[in-house]
Amino acid sequence: MGLDVGKKTIGIAIGDPSHSIASPHRILWRRKFASDMADLFAEMDDLSVGGLIVGWPLNMDGTTGPRCDSTRDFCYALMKLRDVPVILHDERLSTAAVERTMIQADLTRKTRHEKRDALAASWILQSAFDRIAFGFHEQDES
Repeated sequence: MGLDVGKKTIGIAIGDPSHSIASPHRILWRRKFASDMADLFAEMDDLSVGGLIVGWPLNMDGTTGPRCDSTRDFCYALMKLRDVPVILHDERLSTAAVERTMIQADLTRKTRHEKRDALAASWILQSAFDRIAFGFHEQDES
């Protein structure tokens, strides 16, 4: 399962059993952490999810900032509640790529707003699948 964690929403994407195709699933509108986790864990159980790929919101220059701190805190709190593998994956340009694609598809602003986070989660998950499938490059290891 891929997650795009924001302040107001969590975009959720799911992958196929072979870990090669990611699809947008839904948006979880955030309320309180405990109820958010109950909803997320129920979704994970229903879909037999074995791990999470979470968007890592690096700055464009590759440095971490407050958004990374927030995402890290979210992941630590989640893992305290459930022992689940979590991988942080670079999400730079995911929202921009998704937005550009939706504009090209001539979707209205309202529709783009409703779909953006789930599509960004799908982009993050697909990017992670592609990176795993095509292997890591030595220059990526930093």
